[in-house]
Parts: sequence; structure tokens; C-alpha cells
Amino acid sequence: MPLSFFKLTIILFFCFVIKPVLAQDSQTQTQLKIKQLIEKKAEYHRLTGGEQDGYQIKIHFGADRDKAKSLRSKFQQRFSDINTYEEYQQPNFVVLVGDFKSKLEAFEVLKKIQSDFPTSFIVKGKIKLK
Repeated sequence: MPLSFFKLTIILFFCFVIKPVLAQDSQTQTQLKIKQLIEKKAEYHRLTGGEQDGYQIKIHFGADRDKAKSLRSKFQQRFSDINTYEEYQQPNFVVLVGDFKSKLEAFEVLKKIQSDFPTSFIVKGKIKLK
């Protein structure tokens, strides 16, 4: 059954006029959603201080503050490219190193430092990415 001129006109009108308008509206909605996601991410970083879940390596924990400072200094001299942190987690002074997104990244560094710091191990915590 052949298409009538009227039906053909309606189909062509939809294809060349209505469809591009709908596509532009869809693009506008997509851009608005992207903008909202960017704003949500910025707000999340403000609330968390830029920290996220990740892994670090604990190279020391103990009640002796001087020993913690000494080990941190030794680590910084030997591995200056890896961040170090000293915290007090009652009743221990803790020295943590690195900011790793995955456990595999942390494991690679652990193997590299284990000869100098044999009691070190991987812990889950909040990290700051560069």
C-alpha cells in the first residue's frame, strides 16, 4: 500500500523538524546533569577535606613517641618520594606511609620497603590524592 502524500509529509516533518528539537532538549538535559554531578563532587570534597577511602602502610605503632619520630625520619630519608604521616591513636604513636587507591599499589610499595621495615603492613584508611 503506497504512502499518501500527507503521511509522507508528516514523516519528513518529524524527521527534519521535531527530531532535532528533541535531540537539542536531550543534550541540554545531559549538560545540566553533568553540571549537577560536578557540583555534587565539589561539595563532597569540601565535606571530606579531599580525602577518600584507600590504603596506607603502617610502618610503626607503639607508645614511644621518639621512636616513632625516628622511624618516620629514617623512612623519609630512604624513600623521599612517598608521603609519611605521624598520628596519635591512643595509646600508640603511629607512622603511616603512602596514599594508595588500591591494595595492589600498596602491596608493590610494601615489598619495596619491607627489607628496611620488616614489621610494616597494609591498612585501610582515608587518603589524600595529589
